[in-house]
Amino acid sequence: MLDVEQIASYRKDIQFSETLCGHSLKFTSTWGIFSPREIDEGTHLLLKHIKVKPTDDCFDLGCGYGPIGLSLAKMANQGETLMVDKDFMAVEYSNKNAALNHISNAKAQLSNAFQHIDSEKKFDIVVSNVPAKVGKEMMSLMLYDAYQHLKPEGKIYLVTINGLRQYMKRNLKEVFGNYKKVKQGRTYTVAFAQK
Repeated sequence: MLDVEQIASYRKDIQFSETLCGHSLKFTSTWGIFSPREIDEGTHLLLKHIKVKPTDDCFDLGCGYGPIGLSLAKMANQGETLMVDKDFMAVEYSNKNAALNHISNAKAQLSNAFQHIDSEKKFDIVVSNVPAKVGKEMMSLMLYDAYQHLKPEGKIYLVTINGLRQYMKRNLKEVFGNYKKVKQGRTYTVAFAQK
């Protein structure tokens, strides 16, 4: 049986620092959000292979506590980065971490993928660390909506477990008409398509 002190310690925010894309960032997270104590392997792989211009408007789909979105905002410091998650705690911690790192060009909002995003809003880059259990219906909605929300020649970068590699290839080709495997690691693959 856990004691009261142990339970109290679980309620405290988790804090750590990490260098991502050459920027030192501080993170606060909590139990219940994906990979709360450290940046996961898929996110590391994705961020190593992403190309962002300083003026890009970026969209982080399923932001968690914000490591991808805040890294994008640092690299695209003349653009705007919108981070979304369907989990209100993730949104809260992403906004906390934007403030913690003095990143004023990034904000998080609650949305089930693009469901609550203004249909007129367009982005240069859409990025996601796709959950393995997202389901084919939700994946179809995500990819179709990403395509609609990208500017002409806009790019999408996705990292998935290797088991979803062929699935992503098929679906990106179907929606975008193209697909490129950017990098395959031990466990994860970074996929890319362009509008």
